Amino acid sequence: MSLTELFPAIKMLPRADKLRLMQFLVIDLAQEEGVPLLTADAEYPIWTPLHAFEAADTLLQMLKAHEVEK
Repeated sequence: MSLTELFPAIKMLPRADKLRLMQFLVIDLAQEEGVPLLTADAEYPIWTPLHAFEAADTLLQMLKAHEVEK
């Protein structure tokens, strides 16, 4: 079946099925490309600015430099 033959059938799908189709295609493409996917049983680090004192200092220096330029 060609892609042009699939389009009308896809158009008739309910929204939830279209989303599932998109998810299936993304996962399939990622696996073909060897891209690691997120899994439900794994932990992933998330960066937070909570204790990023060095970043805050850098931002402060940039703001001060910008004020001087004006």
